Amino acid sequence: MKQLAFAIGITVLTLTANQCLAQAKPAAEITKATAAAHSVQKININKATAEQLQAIPGLGQKKAQAVLDYIAEHGSITEASQLTKVKGIGEKLAAKIAPYVSYN
Repeated sequence: MKQLAFAIGITVLTLTANQCLAQAKPAAEITKATAAAHSVQKININKATAEQLQAIPGLGQKKAQAVLDYIAEHGSITEASQLTKVKGIGEKLAAKIAPYVSYN
């Protein structure tokens, strides 16, 4: 009888532990998300090179060049809303790259 009670107790503990572990996020995932949130260094869009602009998620070679062309033709970009005036950059992309750029 003691062995049966012990076996049931161990089974319950094992199932409970598995359920708790299945719901927990892996430590590596939490660490990556936290590191990514704190490691974003803004790039001054008006002083950036094509290579620096291409490093921004969502900007490839053509859009980076379009940003440089816009700045050369119209002067410095002073606010996020001006990004939508750059060829190939709409509101969604402007919002996506906003956390990565500064305008001063």
